[in-house]
Amino acid sequence: VQLQASGGGPVQAGDSLRLSCAASVRTFSHYYMGWLRQAPGKERDFVAAISWGGITTNYADSVKGRFTISRDNAKNTVYLQMNSLRPEDTAVYYCAASGSVRPSVTEDRAYDYWGQGTQVTVSS
Repeated sequence: VQLQASGGGPVQAGDSLRLSCAASVRTFSHYYMGWLRQAPGKERDFVAAISWGGITTNYADSVKGRFTISRDNAKNTVYLQMNSLRPEDTAVYYCAASGSVRPSVTEDRAYDYWGQGTQVTVSS
């Protein structure tokens, strides 16, 4: 499975961005998909995840109400719509695919495949 993330860039506080992650795999719908991020000098943190068919979503408290994760299984793509961006959202954003969903989609070790990351920089 190869994942290619895109859509990051520099924005102002309050702006919106949509990240995309395209997967090169036949069985995209067999994977739970997630977005995680890593700010400079910090550990990688969970942002959002979406179930195989897109019915169930999970969000970090820090992004609830501002970010929306979605997927299009016909296009093998997962999205992260980010609204009302804040300087503290500045990070490298990674998309990831989980086959087992264990121990939890909020944890790094649940994910089997990772994209290369896309930088999001929010200035005040």
